[in-house]
Amino acid sequence: MGSWRKSDMEVIHHHHHLFLYVLLFVVYFFSCTESLSRRDFPAGFIFGVASSAYQYEGAAFQHGKGPSIWDTFTREHPEKIADHTTGDIADDFYYRFKGDIALMKEIGLDFFRFSISWTRILPKGKISGGVNQNGITFYNNLINELLSQGLKPFITLFHWDVPQALEEEYGGFLSQNIVDDYRNYVDVCFKEFGDRVKYWVTINEPNSFTIGGYVTGIEAPGRCSNYIGNCTYGNSGIEPYIVGHNLLLSHATAVKLYKEKYQESQKGEIGISVQSYWDLPKYQTVASIKAAFRGLDFRFGWFVDPIIFGDYPETMRVLVGTRLPIFTESQSKMLKGSLDFLGRRRMAFLLVNQPLLIGCSFIQEEFENLCYM
Repeated sequence: MGSWRKSDMEVIHHHHHLFLYVLLFVVYFFSCTESLSRRDFPAGFIFGVASSAYQYEGAAFQHGKGPSIWDTFTREHPEKIADHTTGDIADDFYYRFKGDIALMKEIGLDFFRFSISWTRILPKGKISGGVNQNGITFYNNLINELLSQGLKPFITLFHWDVPQALEEEYGGFLSQNIVDDYRNYVDVCFKEFGDRVKYWVTINEPNSFTIGGYVTGIEAPGRCSNYIGNCTYGNSGIEPYIVGHNLLLSHATAVKLYKEKYQESQKGEIGISVQSYWDLPKYQTVASIKAAFRGLDFRFGWFVDPIIFGDYPETMRVLVGTRLPIFTESQSKMLKGSLDFLGRRRMAFLLVNQPLLIGCSFIQEEFENLCYM
């Protein structure tokens, strides 16, 4: 399955008409490869584009939508946004989706992966805060338009826009309380849209969300240790592992719900999408090979290993120690095999060697391989 997603929210999440630029890039790519056609790809390979709600929808406070941590972050930290703008308008997709879908059809795409804004469905993040029928109507209209134009809707249930109300109440993904609230939110989505949507992504790039939001602090909610970046709150050595743990539990809970309550009747599939560089040994030495595997464990295995095997990589258990939470037996069982498919967004590969410890903090070595040359 081929897809595209805008990278690095901090840099580009508010360049107007970005969606059009993506379509033009796809057209340009094929125009520069005259000998390349669909026949060169395996049977069943599908082409599409993707984005996330805060990056492209706009209408940030209209028709009942509640605020998310990105609404707050862009207002409180404009210096961390390349052009100092917000998502209030973004690409204005909320009002222009029919025209954008027409462009997708024109260039021959097969699918569109979009994320649902949690707070457009549940403005306060919880069922008890009320369901926003305007939000339900918008996504129903979007799904129906895609299908009428011959495109398959792929839905991402969470693309980093935690409800601000939950962030203020208990710290968002820093608290395991969010697992139940996330479950209730996705339950509404499955119920309202699952009769037409056959592909669900529980969480988009949980590792990117965790690192950007809780290690470096360059993305919402902007938490980090003061020795890492310009953050008011946070602990870059502890919080990322707590957040990652709760993301995994939320994923597994959503998959369990879908499989037990909806999959048999709706005939859909559910999985997760993980971002990762691919680490390769710079030299064919023991040190380089170990560094490459260690890098993959921290980048990719952090979230994939628990979903496949039920626990974190042993490398992480050894290096992170007591800062890495422990799954209960029932949680491990729920996580293991909790997917129908695995999405991976590949950015590049890196050549890594043994760590150069001089002048490097342990937290950098863990998350960014900044100490590997």
